[in-house]
Amino acid sequence: MITIDPTLKARDLESQLQNFWNVSGRKIQLIEQEYDTSKGSPVFTWAGKYTTRGWTEWTQGFQYGAAILQFDATGDEQFLDLGRRQTVQFMAPHVSHFGVHDHGFNNVSTYGNLHRLMHEGKIERNEWERHFYELALKVSGAAQARRFTRLPDGGGYIYSFNGPHSLFVDTIRSCRALMVSYLLGHAYMDEGDKEINLLQRAIQHALATARYSVFYGEGRDSYDLRGRVAHESVFNTNDGAFRCPNSQQGYTGFSTWTRGLAWAMCGFAEELELLQKLSDEELAVAGGRSAVTEVFLKAAQATCDFYIEQTPVCGVPYWDTGAPNLHRMGNYLDRPAEPDNDWEPVDSSAAAIGAQGLLRLGKYLGLQSEAGKRYWQAGLTTARTLLSAPYLSEDPQHQGLLLHSIYHQPNGWDYVPPGKKIAQGEACMWGDYHVRELALYIQREAKGEPYYTFFSGVRS
Repeated sequence: MITIDPTLKARDLESQLQNFWNVSGRKIQLIEQEYDTSKGSPVFTWAGKYTTRGWTEWTQGFQYGAAILQFDATGDEQFLDLGRRQTVQFMAPHVSHFGVHDHGFNNVSTYGNLHRLMHEGKIERNEWERHFYELALKVSGAAQARRFTRLPDGGGYIYSFNGPHSLFVDTIRSCRALMVSYLLGHAYMDEGDKEINLLQRAIQHALATARYSVFYGEGRDSYDLRGRVAHESVFNTNDGAFRCPNSQQGYTGFSTWTRGLAWAMCGFAEELELLQKLSDEELAVAGGRSAVTEVFLKAAQATCDFYIEQTPVCGVPYWDTGAPNLHRMGNYLDRPAEPDNDWEPVDSSAAAIGAQGLLRLGKYLGLQSEAGKRYWQAGLTTARTLLSAPYLSEDPQHQGLLLHSIYHQPNGWDYVPPGKKIAQGEACMWGDYHVRELALYIQREAKGEPYYTFFSGVRS
């Protein structure tokens, strides 16, 4: 269980943040100098060098979005030039990609961040450039919304790249694409010139995720622990019936893959923040403010509580709470995570994503409340761990920023160093991006700067 430091403040991390951004900038430059983009998007490091993995190009937006976040945090315009140029040069295929559920990852991280910075005045305002970003975001949301499986209760979900039967918990954060498109006033037109309300579709997906991907200790199955998350929920597409929980990158459908848990924590917390900005009339299409907020808050608190309770004292989890060899490690929850062990990998990328969820939920509930304070302090405690060794990579030859992440343990894709028994010491593009996002969030809080949300600039 995380040992929460109740006295830690965002400004207490400022010296760590300064060092972090110095290291981060060098990593971006190193990748730019050394990585061969003709091989595809960089996904994870192998012996310290980024490599790709032919599946989908879901990490390219994190690569270029990282440079944009670096500029946001430091004001160094070389990174703005890099991120802006590469977004224009490489990201267009992602905008209209109908084959994936990753639009919120690729496009909100690039076009979305650039649009936000222009709204905040950090980029000189140019109407043609602003419209370019807005058009990309509008189309991206509509392309994401097109991947929709309807359920008998009138709801539905954005299906994963596995096909119409498959609901991934990851997509809860990718739904940002639909929400941004809606906030920009886009009309998604379907067959027969029928207009689809993008906000309604995004909320329908989130409600399905809360119902089928998150467990609440209510006896749904024999392993129903409150806050447990299934990576994949499988449906019969002939009649829309839910069939079973499953997992692609976790151990089983009856344990919790911790990165999937983190996506739910962060996704629901962000969406609760957005609900505050929407009118009652807008939310009427999804059942009304009270009904939607109740479901989102229940899911956010259940997953964040589970994370706190099922994570070692430092805030960094192992890759799956049901990983088969964890029992060999004794009381592993009562001491800091051990990246160098003989049994199971940790996943720092889950910590980077989950910490942001903890912070946002804490802020949403209010830091004067007991629950809000607990989540906020747990988020800061986890961030402090990630901003220092052994997680922050200061090796000038290693291209990764956040060490000890895991990509696909069941498939054995991750690098196991010579003489070791498990994957360790490597980074991934989503972990590097999200630890930067986490650092930016905390830095803005420490300096009293505008609150950072994915919808800044489209709904203030």
